[in-house]
Parts: sequence; structure tokens; C-alpha cells
Amino acid sequence: MEKYCAIGVMSGTSLDGLDIAYAEFSYDNHKWNYVFGEFEELSYSKDWQKRLAEATKFTAEEFVKSHVEFGHLMGEKINSFINNNNLPVDVIGVHGHTTFHQPQLGFTSQIGDGSAVASITNKLVACDFRSMDVARGGQGAPLVPIGDALLFADYTARLNLGGFSNISFGGLDDISAFDICPVNIVMNEITRKRGLEYDENGKIARGGQVNEELLYQLNQLEFYHQTGPKSLGREWVDEYFWPCLSTQISDEDLLRTLVEHISDQIGNTLASSKRNPGKVLVTGGGAYNTFLIERIKAKTTFEIVIPETILVEMKEALIFAFLGVLRMLDQPNILNNVTGAKRASISGALYNGA
Repeated sequence: MEKYCAIGVMSGTSLDGLDIAYAEFSYDNHKWNYVFGEFEELSYSKDWQKRLAEATKFTAEEFVKSHVEFGHLMGEKINSFINNNNLPVDVIGVHGHTTFHQPQLGFTSQIGDGSAVASITNKLVACDFRSMDVARGGQGAPLVPIGDALLFADYTARLNLGGFSNISFGGLDDISAFDICPVNIVMNEITRKRGLEYDENGKIARGGQVNEELLYQLNQLEFYHQTGPKSLGREWVDEYFWPCLSTQISDEDLLRTLVEHISDQIGNTLASSKRNPGKVLVTGGGAYNTFLIERIKAKTTFEIVIPETILVEMKEALIFAFLGVLRMLDQPNILNNVTGAKRASISGALYNGA
């Protein structure tokens, strides 16, 4: 049995912080398995939250400077995590923080210098997982389906409710995966105006009323009617989604309408999958929004499964650790049948800090 010790690091588009997870992966009898170890959630300082949110507006010099400094920040946090828990580490898989993502124009960028992480931790670091796929004509997203297929094959679908919602169906032989719609990238920005990082349990949304005109407008956005590989980025939200929200309605009604919109799109996605209703694994911060989960359940015959806390919060970090392991082993880790690239990729830049 082969065994690999890895750390995965994820910075989500909802700007809620840095997720760091340690796991041991084993390959036995043609099957991958994992065991979670230590994990940590680190909130960003107000300064870093602001810098990451505004990175797309930086000058070239400011952008490069922030790229390096964010890499050093991650490296220091990861190094403390390793030392505090006395962890053996074969590879660190680092996602960084997505700033620009426009695969239709042939580019994507995640801020966070992998060489800085490697220099501080003295470990092998895999990062920049999206670029190779985009260079081959793909969306550079979603990245997690290979982890879903190899680590969570017992579920009919795997749904993530993070900055964006994304989903994957099936195993390696028949997998499909794509982004669905914005979630926390929009809702959290609304609640931050009230001094709240998020709408706890969906309480604010539950107290609002659906604005039918806005709901119709959102559901008619062109992205939702596209087929084939597709992904979302902050640029799409700024160009197409936020302008719809300029209507003068209360935060309560706005959040209530967004919950209805998100549950509509997820319900439609499950219904149109042509899969027999089965179990849907739900992870990401949105899994804690009990009102949103209620509305999703009301719109599908699939069984919605909320797993243990560590998996809800750390599944993406876990899979980036796994992507790092696959990259270290020179095995394909990005599936072109979900990204639309010319062929599958062994993706990720490697920096050896040893």
C-alpha cells in the first residue's frame, strides 16, 4: 500500500479566510482512500480581506507585490501549522486566491507565490493548478471533480456551496461537473454592510420576501442556459449579476430572493442531470445556511446529505492536498471532459523548498 502525507490550502472567493488541512492518502487495491488529520481555519485581517477583494484593480506593480506578500503570508501560516502539529509532509497543494478568471480570453490567475511558500516551509509545493488546462483550451475549472470521483464515489452528486456553487456527478467513466451560480460571494458582501461576515443560518433571508421581478431577471441570465463546460469568476458577477441587484429593495428581501434564486438553479441542475435521485454530498460554508438548505430540499427529490463539520469546511482543502499528491506522482489531476480542454492535464507548478 502506498501512503502520502499532504497539506491542502484553499482561499475561497467569498473572502472568509484561509483553510489548511492535513490528510494521509493511501492507494490500495486500485482505490484511493484518505484520513483527515489536523485542520485550521484562519480569518483574514481587514487589510488582507480588502487587498484580495480589490486585487483586480491594482497596478501591475501592486499586483506582483501582493502576489509575493500573500505567498509569504500563506507560507508562514502553513509553516506554523506544520510545526505546531509536528506533521510529516510530502507535498503541499496550494490553490491561492483567484483574482482574474477569464478562460474565454485564455487566462486565469491565482494570487499567492508558490516559491515563497516553498522557501518558508522547506517542502515540495504544488500550485497554479488552473493555467495548464486554460492553455489547452479548457475552463481551468472545476478542479475538484477528480477528487470527487476518486474519494467520494459513493454519492450520486457532490455539491459545494462556497463563493460559487459547483457540482459534480458520477465517477471517472461518466463524470460531469460545472459551476452553477454565485452564492457567498454575493450574499456575504450584502451582510458585510451590516457588519456581519455572513447571514447565520439564513436568519436575515428568512425574514424577507421574494422579489418576483428580480428573481425572474436573475434566472434569465444567459450563463444558466449554456450547456457544456462552464465556470464562473468574480468578473462575471461584477458585469452581469451585481447590476441586476441595483433595484431599491431591503437587504432582507434581497437575501431572500437570492436564496430562492440559488435553490432554483440547484434544483434545476439536479432535475436536468437525468440521474436517478440519490445522495448529494453538500459542503462549503453555505451548508450551514439552514434556510438555503431547506429551500434546496424543497426543490429536489435527491437526498441532501450534510456530513461532519470537518468535511463541510475542509473538503476543498482536502482535494487540493490530493491534487498535490497526484502532481507529485506525475498523474493526471485535471479532467478535460469537465473543463473542455483538448486533453487531461498533469497540472500545477512545482517548487521544491528542500
